[in-house]
Amino acid sequence: MKLVLIGPPGSGKGTQAVKIRERYDIPHLSSGDVLRKEASAGTEFGKKIKPYMESGEIGPAELITDVILHYIEEHCPDGFILDGFPRTLYQAEKLGDAHDIKAAIFIDVSEREIVSRITGRRMCRNCNIIYHVTNKPPRVENTCDKCGLPLYQRPDDNEETIINRIQVYNKETKPVLDYYREAGTLRTMNGERDTDTIFSDIVKLIG
Repeated sequence: MKLVLIGPPGSGKGTQAVKIRERYDIPHLSSGDVLRKEASAGTEFGKKIKPYMESGEIGPAELITDVILHYIEEHCPDGFILDGFPRTLYQAEKLGDAHDIKAAIFIDVSEREIVSRITGRRMCRNCNIIYHVTNKPPRVENTCDKCGLPLYQRPDDNEETIINRIQVYNKETKPVLDYYREAGTLRTMNGERDTDTIFSDIVKLIG
């Protein structure tokens, strides 16, 4: 089973990917994790991408595509859940040339909801637990339930940055959605429901 999860920042696609992995025992590949693993392992592709990662750059789309496709062939050629890839039409086409994608699941969330989710996010530096000021508040305000240390808000979890990220995402991803729509594999999920309901619909889709 080969699945692609598409969604804006804060859409919950990572959460759904984990739930799918646990139910069906399919490898979950986050593009960022794959790039870090390749760089850490010192592979041929990893050596090429590492300088971009160390300087905080995304890197050329062609190189990232080569790294992801190489990792898939080496580790899970028969099945995967891709999260965060493809992000461009070029990447979608190259992935399609190499693999028969069963479904591209688009988790659709409004801009207003995304801003609310991300600006309300709080994290614990010690435990890495993520809270939300309204959806998942700690028992004591701004204090981690587990270790009792103060919570913090990531510097880029502000409205201006988030709106910019959404605009970039929309510009890059629309051609990808069109690509899978034309291929007949695009499935759209309302991402503003609770996670279990969304997952239930994904399970029905997968069959």
